[in-house]
Amino acid sequence: MQQFEYDIDPACGKKRLDIFLTEVQADITRSYIKKLIETERVTVNGVPAKAQYKLKEGDHVEVEVPDPEPLEVKAEPIPLNIVYEDECLIVIDKPPGMVVHPAPGHSGGTLVNALLHHCHDLAGIGGVERPGIVHRLDKDTSGLIVAAKTEACMQSLTRQFKERDIHKVYLALAKGTLESKTGEIDVPIGRHKTQRKKMSTRAPAGRDAQTRYEVIRQLDGYAYLRLFPKTGRTHQLRVHLASIGHPVLGDRLYGGTLGPGLPQIARQALHAHRLELTHPVTGNLLQLESPIPSDIEALLPASPDPKVH
Repeated sequence: MQQFEYDIDPACGKKRLDIFLTEVQADITRSYIKKLIETERVTVNGVPAKAQYKLKEGDHVEVEVPDPEPLEVKAEPIPLNIVYEDECLIVIDKPPGMVVHPAPGHSGGTLVNALLHHCHDLAGIGGVERPGIVHRLDKDTSGLIVAAKTEACMQSLTRQFKERDIHKVYLALAKGTLESKTGEIDVPIGRHKTQRKKMSTRAPAGRDAQTRYEVIRQLDGYAYLRLFPKTGRTHQLRVHLASIGHPVLGDRLYGGTLGPGLPQIARQALHAHRLELTHPVTGNLLQLESPIPSDIEALLPASPDPKVH
C-alpha cells in the first residue's frame, strides 16, 4: 500500500478535495480518487472527508492507495496505425489522446487493449498490466512506440533502452525565442515535491537526464524544434524545455498554455518522429519515421526551404 500526505498551502485553499487530489496525483484518475474517498481511504486532519470538502490552509490530507490487483486486460478492436510489424515486435504510430497502458480506474481504451486484440501472442509478456510495452509516450504526445511480441524480444529491447542504444528524435513547438540554435540540457529530473502530477528539475532526489535540441525554424513567438533525448525520464522533454523558459506549446502542466498572438492547439505540441533500434533477431538496424501530425503542421507557416520539414 502507498501513502501520500499533503499540507495545504494558501494556493490550494478553497479547492474541492477530489479536484485537488486529481491535480496532484499523476497516475490516478478522478474516478479512482472518488472510489478512494468513498471507501474512507482519504482523511483530512485525521477524519474521513467527502469529495466536495473545501480545503483550507493548514489542512493535513492523507491518502491510502492499496496495492493494485492484477488487471484482466481485455482485448479491444481499436484501430492501430502500424508502421512496422513482424513475429518479434510491432511499432505503432500512436495518436494524441491515447493512453498507453491500463491503470487503476482506467482499464480500457488503451494501446495495450488494442495490441491484445491485434497480437494474440502479447499476453503475459512483461506482466499482465503492461504486456510487451517497453517504453511509454504521454497520453497527449503522438508518434512512434514499440512493443515486443516475444519474451526474448522484450529482454533485448529493454536492454537496448537501458544501455541507451535506442535513439529517438522528437519534433516540438516551444514557446519563445531561443537564443542558441543548438544546445544541451543536462539537469536531473524527479517527482515534484508537492505537486505529485508533475516532474521537476528541482526535485531533491532527481535522476540524471540529458536532452539535446536543434532549432529547425524560429517563428513569431515560438520555435520549431528537433529534440534528441539521451535518457528517458518521465516528462523529460516537457520538463527540460520548461526549465530553460521555453515550455512545449499547449503544455498546460508545464507552463505552455497558449497566450495572445500564439497559435491554438488542443494538446502539447510534441511528436515522437523517429525511432532507431537494433532488431533483436536479425541484428539489422531499424530506422522508422512518423510524419509530423496535421495539428502541429498546421501551426507551421509555409517555408521557402522544403528541407526544413
